[in-house]
Amino acid sequence: MKNIIRSIKNAGQKICVRTVAVLHNNRGEGFLDTAVQILISIVIGSLLLAGLYVLFGDTILPMLTQKIEGLFNYAG
Repeated sequence: MKNIIRSIKNAGQKICVRTVAVLHNNRGEGFLDTAVQILISIVIGSLLLAGLYVLFGDTILPMLTQKIEGLFNYAG
């Protein structure tokens, strides 16, 4: 019986030590890495939006207005 209690106590202590080690772990993703990823995503997103804005402003919208005017500009 003492061996069973001792083995349960040792298993509990191992779990506690492992938990403390995980909580004190300083490795992994830091604040600087996260900030750089956010900045990169903002820059790429703004470049995509600027490209779409130029595409719609110079190509799609003038063609669309021309076609709509052509639909309503009938001599009848």
